[in-house]
Amino acid sequence: MQVWQGLPAERAMNGCNLALGNFDGVHRGHQHLIGSVVQKSRSGGGEGVVITFVPHPARVLEGSPPGLLTTTKRKIELIGQLGIDHLFLLPFTPSLAALEPEAFVREILWAHFHPSLVAVGFNFTFGHRGAGTPALLRRLGEELGFKVEVMGPVTLRGLTVSSTAIRNALENGDIGLARDLLGYWPVLAGRVVAGDQRGRQLGFPTANLAVPPELKLPAYGVYACLASFRGRKWQAVVNIGRRPTFGSALPATIEAHLLDFSGNLYNEEMELEFRAFLRQERKFASPGELKAQMEADREQARNILGGHRFSILEQRDRQA
Repeated sequence: MQVWQGLPAERAMNGCNLALGNFDGVHRGHQHLIGSVVQKSRSGGGEGVVITFVPHPARVLEGSPPGLLTTTKRKIELIGQLGIDHLFLLPFTPSLAALEPEAFVREILWAHFHPSLVAVGFNFTFGHRGAGTPALLRRLGEELGFKVEVMGPVTLRGLTVSSTAIRNALENGDIGLARDLLGYWPVLAGRVVAGDQRGRQLGFPTANLAVPPELKLPAYGVYACLASFRGRKWQAVVNIGRRPTFGSALPATIEAHLLDFSGNLYNEEMELEFRAFLRQERKFASPGELKAQMEADREQARNILGGHRFSILEQRDRQA
């Protein structure tokens, strides 16, 4: 897959099959839409193209995104796994946001891509104030000469698959539901930074992970995870929260205790693949009581993670 920053030369992608959207999380609904474009490109000709926006439009329109499920880097990796030929990252600027829907179609989609097919989700909007709808896109497609495919909702476990539903699952610590809707286990990635060494003093040294602030975190609590770095995976117990046993106003942290590992992890790039919610974060009467609970957490994590050795990016059609 080739990754492009900005627009191509006019009609450089002439006759392409194009998927358009924000694709935060590249969840099962997005996978279905992009997969359809890939299939049509392979069976009927024309290159498969994805257009998405950087930064997330909410950053420009509202000042901050709604808690992103993926970084741009990870979004690129996930889309690349789906077999698309070209990915265009369009800078979402105030001038782009101000384009009227018809101008967006004529001046961006048609002038620069000249597609044979444009595929969007049923709830996709575009143009100034989000006034553009799939119905308008279809009408303009008939006029200009490209087909429009509007993908209906994908449902799972009685829910419509959406980035909002996944955020809600993470807020509730429901890792299993988030995994089902995403099609892969939720992941946080960042750099290991120095902490306050409290875990080490209790006999549970932790790696403190700094992640981009715009990412959506799971609910505060303790999780069983797989930690990846240096090309290897380690079982881990991860605490997300404010460590109330040690104070009432501490900043939130992401602390990973890697089982059966010893060594210096500072400045390492690490991924945490969330597998199960173990318990809520709570205040303990003493550090000794916390240590006893951490030992129980570690054994519970071993039991949960013992049989799991899947890759971070699993087959998109794998069922939980």
